[in-house]
Amino acid sequence: MMKKRILIIDDEASVRDFMKKILTRSGYTIFTASDGREALEMLENLYVDLIILDMNMPNMNGFKLLGEIKKDDKLKHLPVLMVTAEARKEDIVAAAQGGAAGYIVKPFTKATLEEKVNLIIQKLG
Repeated sequence: MMKKRILIIDDEASVRDFMKKILTRSGYTIFTASDGREALEMLENLYVDLIILDMNMPNMNGFKLLGEIKKDDKLKHLPVLMVTAEARKEDIVAAAQGGAAGYIVKPFTKATLEEKVNLIIQKLG
């Protein structure tokens, strides 16, 4: 079985590195982008199974990128796990309405990240 491929999009290098380390150890192939524009460029030529997306980023925030992903015929099937530093109810509702597969709140633990990612990946079959 091929390793599942995940794109992590977060403007904080320390957060990207933390997630990459955990998910690489869990057996996933990881790609990273530091903002929405970079991510969209990567997604033109990169196949991934899951996107982990920070809500608050410069250039293009997570909600805008989520919208771009969901309106693109090549990408709209991709599950997107939103990551936020603020657990505001309206953000969580907006993420769900925008088509996000789930969300986690920073700071999160290794166990929370693995659990959320594994659940989404299992649903892919």
